[in-house]
Amino acid sequence: MMKKSDNESNKGVNNFEIEHEGYISKITNQVITVSLKGNVNCEGCKAQSACGTAEAGDKEIEIVNNVEGFKLNDAVDVVLEKNVGLKAVFWAYIFPFILIIGSLIITTNFFKEWVAGLVSLFILVPYYLMLFILKDTFQKAFRISIFKNN
Repeated sequence: MMKKSDNESNKGVNNFEIEHEGYISKITNQVITVSLKGNVNCEGCKAQSACGTAEAGDKEIEIVNNVEGFKLNDAVDVVLEKNVGLKAVFWAYIFPFILIIGSLIITTNFFKEWVAGLVSLFILVPYYLMLFILKDTFQKAFRISIFKNN
């Protein structure tokens, strides 16, 4: 029997979803920590050196638990919709890059190059502080589903 943390009725993994295997490593109140196993598909990939998921070792993610029935060391599948993954990439990589380049272009008109470079790097401090403050909002927006493996 398969259990899911969201209200969807079937597993339905398709081309619009990313699936990754893992196991439950920690359960606290309403949060389940899942350790993701290394992806066997990464071994033959040519973009492995540029990809964050291809790095060695298990990764851990925290998922809000809406359903009881998960136990420690249960094998699970973690499912994320691809469009949500693309939004996460935008907020984690693309938008900060735009901030750096934009602030560098603007500040070079007013300051020396080295000062403009420092300002454009330090512009990331308030950005990542804002992300930290809004982390609950982002967790709600980036829903991750888990399924029990049989």
